[in-house]
Amino acid sequence: MKKIFILLILILVSCKETRQLPGQDNNLSFNQFLSSVKLPERLEFCGERIPLEIEEVRERAEREFYLNLQSPGQIILYLKRAGRFFPIFERIFAEQGVPDDLKYLSVAESALYMSRSPKDAVGLWQFIPSTGKAMGLQIDEYVDERRHLEKSTIAAIKYLKNGYNNTKSWILAAAGYNMGHENLSDNISFQNADNFFDLFLNEETSRYILRIVIIKEIMKNPQKYGFNLKPTDLYKPPKFKIIKESGFIANLHEWAKDNKTTYKDIKLLNPWILQRRLPSPPKGKVWEIAVPVN
Repeated sequence: MKKIFILLILILVSCKETRQLPGQDNNLSFNQFLSSVKLPERLEFCGERIPLEIEEVRERAEREFYLNLQSPGQIILYLKRAGRFFPIFERIFAEQGVPDDLKYLSVAESALYMSRSPKDAVGLWQFIPSTGKAMGLQIDEYVDERRHLEKSTIAAIKYLKNGYNNTKSWILAAAGYNMGHENLSDNISFQNADNFFDLFLNEETSRYILRIVIIKEIMKNPQKYGFNLKPTDLYKPPKFKIIKESGFIANLHEWAKDNKTTYKDIKLLNPWILQRRLPSPPKGKVWEIAVPVN
């Protein structure tokens, strides 16, 4: 037992000594590297400046800065997944006329992963059922459009635009995305303040905005923080074509085979399909199913 304990100590010491960020100078330990990196003097989100001259704001920003840099594996996954999703986000944002920075909100929400939270928030934009439905997404036992890449992104933009139209601030719109626009409006009214950094809000929302800003800073400047990924390291957007179906699909495996693909590929490309079959689409609509192409 004593030998096993000593061996574990040696392994832990070895890991501590060799832990490094990608591209980190081999002469620096991880702790030395981390302590040498400083928060930039200027940060902004959607063109709105973060007032780092306010001591408590700087401290909150540094908290997110160092905590994110302490998770290099997660940052690498952010960067890799961005190769798959950011080009699609950027196209939709340009079409919808909203700031490109909003794509980092999805990173903070879901780590660019089709996740489900304990509160039943689902997808890249983490909609709960009631908000998703209010934004026009179909959510039932067969279909969950919170998991539809383009439709959920458009729904997120719609919700963010609602917040921006009320506050004329994308930072406040993002805060409302986290805590709900009604809750945010109540705080703005009670505190008689219309600047996010003048408001006292719950800890989650107070951290949320700074976390998005720090994620943006690191992802826009990965080499500055030791992340030296090549374009070929990034995950690529899938190549597919859309097949429209106006009727009931009794067996999705057979349907996939008829369209020269597999059930697995259909499920991976269309995570919004929940079952092994699809009912007839709502009146006046068709199912648009992505099918892989070479």
